[in-house]
Amino acid sequence: MDLKQLQYFVTIAEAGSITAAAKKLHLSQPPLSMQLKLLEEEMGTLLIERGPRSVTLTDAGRLLYRHAKQILTMADNALHDLADFNQGLRGTLRLGMVSSSVAPMLEHCIPLYHAQNPGIRFQIQEGTTFELLEILARNMIELAVVRTPFLDDGVVSHPLVPEPMAAAAKPAFFEGLPKGPLKACHLQGLPLIYYRRYETLLHAVMQARGVEADVLCLNDDARTTLLWAGAGLGVALLPLSACRNLTAELDVRPLDEVEWQISLAVIHRKGIALSRPARRFIETFESERQR
Repeated sequence: MDLKQLQYFVTIAEAGSITAAAKKLHLSQPPLSMQLKLLEEEMGTLLIERGPRSVTLTDAGRLLYRHAKQILTMADNALHDLADFNQGLRGTLRLGMVSSSVAPMLEHCIPLYHAQNPGIRFQIQEGTTFELLEILARNMIELAVVRTPFLDDGVVSHPLVPEPMAAAAKPAFFEGLPKGPLKACHLQGLPLIYYRRYETLLHAVMQARGVEADVLCLNDDARTTLLWAGAGLGVALLPLSACRNLTAELDVRPLDEVEWQISLAVIHRKGIALSRPARRFIETFESERQR
């Protein structure tokens, strides 16, 4: 089994037929069919069910497809990393980002990094903190910008200074409440919108303060949280920096609870030699602490 065979197999699986895959690969159909047959013989199992007009992956084929995609991505990343090494600070930075990090990172850190390293291009993978931890472990990305807290002994974390959570909502939701920062007790009776990863953190403090959470919407993304608040449905709870550059007319109140302090952090796998672009990105990120 070699990379070319895996690429042929993935192309057949994604094209849906050997004929379509052959056209995409600029090959004739018989050699492509032969390569598939050789791969199946080497694997010792049928990978694809051939139909008159299309093909279908077997269970073994679906398993190999998942691994093949990862292997091909890692091989492509290796080629890019070697090019970066040979060319200096040029090439591509493979970076994961949680949605709540985009606005604060674009405010200063990424523009500064781009100005200092104009030859570097970006490949961004977006997801939740836990999704990014998973693809980081599979070497699909080199760095990830995530939110604390998280548990993973296999990564090195470079956190920024902690920041408070905030409540963001149409002003009417805060009528009768004190001006400025709010406490957990002020959330009593308000329809709350937040993402699942903060559920335990938020509930622990509210329960300790005797507050019964009225959860209107649980979701997995800061953008969804803010869109629901912008529609006037309730009060969004999310990191304060995620509320920057809001387009909706929302009143944003910091939440004055020490247990609700969280940080942005750049993480990478332990024991992995980072590329020069990745090391430079961490240096730029950590310089934010001095601002």
